[in-house]
Amino acid sequence: MARRSCRHSLLILLPLLLAMVPESTQLQSSQTWSLLKIQQLLNYPPVLSTWANHTDFCYGGDYKTASAFVECYGDSVTQLHIIGPGGAGAPPLPKTFSIDAFFTTLSRLPDLRVLTLTGLGLWGPLPGKVSRLASLEIVNISGNYLYGQLPEGLSRLGSLQTFIADDNMLSGELPGWLGKLPSLAVLSLRNNSLQGPLPESVRDMGSLRSLTLASNNLSGAVPDLSALKNLQVVDLANNSLGPAFPRLGRKVASVVLSGNRFSDGLPGELSSFYLLEHLDVSRNRFVGPFPPTLLALPSIEYLSIAGNHFTGLLAANMSCGENLRFVDVSSNLLTGSLPSCLTRPPSSKPDESKVTLVAASNCLSATGGGDVGWQHPFLFCQNQALAVGIVPDQAHSRKSGAKAGLVAGIVAGALAGVVLVGVAVFLAVRKVTMRRAKARPPRRLVEHASSAYPSQFFADARYISQTVKLGALGIPAYRTFSLVELEAATNNFEVSCLLGQDAHGQMYRGTLGNGTAVTIRSLRVKRSQTSQSFNRHIEMISKLRHRHLVSALGHCFEYNLDDSTVTQLYLVFEYVQNGNLRSRISQGTEGRRLPWVQRISTAIGVAKGIQFLHGGIMPGLFANNLKITNILVDQNLVAKIGSYNIPILAETAKSEGGGGSKYPSDR
Repeated sequence: MARRSCRHSLLILLPLLLAMVPESTQLQSSQTWSLLKIQQLLNYPPVLSTWANHTDFCYGGDYKTASAFVECYGDSVTQLHIIGPGGAGAPPLPKTFSIDAFFTTLSRLPDLRVLTLTGLGLWGPLPGKVSRLASLEIVNISGNYLYGQLPEGLSRLGSLQTFIADDNMLSGELPGWLGKLPSLAVLSLRNNSLQGPLPESVRDMGSLRSLTLASNNLSGAVPDLSALKNLQVVDLANNSLGPAFPRLGRKVASVVLSGNRFSDGLPGELSSFYLLEHLDVSRNRFVGPFPPTLLALPSIEYLSIAGNHFTGLLAANMSCGENLRFVDVSSNLLTGSLPSCLTRPPSSKPDESKVTLVAASNCLSATGGGDVGWQHPFLFCQNQALAVGIVPDQAHSRKSGAKAGLVAGIVAGALAGVVLVGVAVFLAVRKVTMRRAKARPPRRLVEHASSAYPSQFFADARYISQTVKLGALGIPAYRTFSLVELEAATNNFEVSCLLGQDAHGQMYRGTLGNGTAVTIRSLRVKRSQTSQSFNRHIEMISKLRHRHLVSALGHCFEYNLDDSTVTQLYLVFEYVQNGNLRSRISQGTEGRRLPWVQRISTAIGVAKGIQFLHGGIMPGLFANNLKITNILVDQNLVAKIGSYNIPILAETAKSEGGGGSKYPSDR
């Protein structure tokens, strides 16, 4: 009886069970045609060699491979995956390929939700008709040759959750309509040619979980992302973003900002990011103390601050998070000894390997144990901290409002001075001679500023006038060079690179690793000069940056390894190689002579340079030995003052009885 009852129950359930099995429905013939047309448009790639007229794309498993398959729901395609064998290295499709025709064919799959087309050699601008694929939720078109701007048609894909277009050639600015994609959770545009700032609308992408924009040409400040409560991954590496560290939500797990222009210090709120697992701020311009609390974050696994100007005293008794596996603090200005938690496994887990640690090129002591690698002498970090303008905490006590008022006042005075001097030079341009400028900075401006602010304010501030920022546009940032960089730039100071020699030292022409041509001036240094003296001079030299000056790009100290005293100072300037003004206006140089309009522009440029030297920096530089042969002209016919009164050269000349403080003229 029990066996008969069981059979009876099975007979009742069998129809229900069969109803739950999906019916093997044939794909619509129009969609089969579309898939075969896609195969043709892709030039019959090997990964689609199993596709044919008789292929059962939906339920025939024989044709499916890991690189090419279709998923269906009923008689309609919902997923299409085609992955080229060469990945990002696949060659572009033939010239007969049409990206427009390709997406027209794709649009005949109206229920398509997931689309993967990677490493297939697709080329052309992504067409706006992508909006016809209204059901799309996930798109991956990485490793192709797509170029141009992101089409606005993407903004109409209301269901889009993931968009990945890494390793293409997309250009232009990121569009403001990104904020109109309410469901977008993953946006990845790594390794393209996008430029400009991040749009403010990024802060409206409430569903965003992962933002990857690494290896583009993005610049400017990062919008406030703290309102994005779901954001977990931020990768903005290898751009020109900065200077402020971006504001982020506390759920973030991975932050990669390496290779940008972020400066100042790390925000204190990072110490409360308890879910942070991966932090990479290497190769930026960060200064100030390194917060050791980052080592002790409970979730932190990877931490890199390499290649910055972080200071601070490390100690053996500092704590580390139990998940920490990799730490790179190399090429900073850290002192003290390594925390013991970085040099041996935690006592609670004695069988685990110790943290992978890179700590070279600081000023660390080996007394705390662990391999610290090659280290600078202690005084090196002290002097370098002074050279890059890292000052004690009194900098934080300055009133930002007072500083803004001072800057506004100086800007107004500087601009007025530029107009007046420009008019004066314009009237004198027919004589085509340059006399020594006898002007002085506006007395009223200087008296007003000095009466309202203490003199220490001017001594500490790296830039005191917006004139510096306006004039320095397009000039590489001032930085500290290593001696290794300068030796490589000059082929170890080879004689063929020597431009000249005087009482101060030698001048060399060099080429930096990025191809930038520079002039490197080496100066012999007296042992009696103190670090405070160097700090004062470097502070002044770092301000000598203007469109109409042969600008300072950086400096390098060479030290005596026995007592850590500075023995040689190297100053790095722009290299201008298009002749001086006299050679561009003299008779007998018809092929190089400047037209009259360009001469007026040149004269106005020189006036702006003079105004900057007199009133754009504090204290101003006067007695600059201005001559027509000392005005250089670059490849864009921009006039640059090539000889001005650098105080450290003048002091050396006075003490040694030498003469001149000129920057080397064009060669």
